Order: sequence, then structure tokens, then C-alpha cells
Amino acid sequence: MSVSLSLNVNVKAVAAQVDPRTLLVDFIRNNLALTGTHVGCDTGQCGACTVLVDGNAVKACTILAAQANGSKITTIEGLAANGELHPMQAAFKDCHGLQCGFCTPGMVLSAIDLVQRHPNPDEATIRAELEGNLCRCTGYHNIVKAVAQGAAAMRR
Repeated sequence: MSVSLSLNVNVKAVAAQVDPRTLLVDFIRNNLALTGTHVGCDTGQCGACTVLVDGNAVKACTILAAQANGSKITTIEGLAANGELHPMQAAFKDCHGLQCGFCTPGMVLSAIDLVQRHPNPDEATIRAELEGNLCRCTGYHNIVKAVAQGAAAMRR
């Protein structure tokens, strides 16, 4: 048995037949070969699989692909436009807000959602909002700086 999916992924129409038990993260990685969406914990605790679903940050390991039917999905691969990094991606690069890079896609997408809800976040807001995204390499200082810089760039 399979279910039909019709999605818009990174501004491209996608239609597929999938097993109804397929997680959105598995569909993105295995069916669409968009491997920037990482599988870190399979329990929704690390945030490495975060994508934007209709503009909202969602941990893709926590929902079925069928639940996203009809939605607009943005993955890390869909952020850069015309060869230019999204302002949040550029801020992570400029502020050295990454080390190994495993958490970075989910961190960047969560930060974009955060800034959409809090256009001028202070450090406490940034830290509180990123609690669901784990980085095992850094002390978060540069990540917080990157989010603040990215927020300022997104306001322009």
C-alpha cells in the first residue's frame, strides 16, 4: 500500500508514491537525494533534520511525509539563490558558527524561523529558541553571534 504525495520542495513541484510510514526526513534524503537534511537522533531531540514546512521549522524525523502533503518544504539546499548564500547562511560562515557542520543545516533553518517570529532577537531569546538544536562541537557562542548577525541582515 502507498500514498500519493504532492509537495513543493525548494520551489520545485514533487509528486511521489510512498509507504504511509515514511518519515519526511527519509523522503527528503532517500527519494529526493537532498542529503543536507541530516538524521541525528530519530527522536526529535537534536534538530539536525530541521526543515521549513510552510515557513515553520519542523523536525522532519517527527512527521510522516504524508502529513506534509500539499506543503511547501524548504531544505538547506533551497536557501541560496542565484549563487548567493541566504543571509543566515552567510552569517554562520562569517561568524564561524559551525565546526563539523552536521548540525548546521538544522541550526540555520531553525534560526530563520526564529527571526521570522522575533525579528530583533536578543541573546537570551536566541539561546532559548535554539534549545532544540544540539551542537556537539561548539559552546554556542559563535552560533548565537551568527543568528544575531543573520537577523540583522534579514531585516535589511
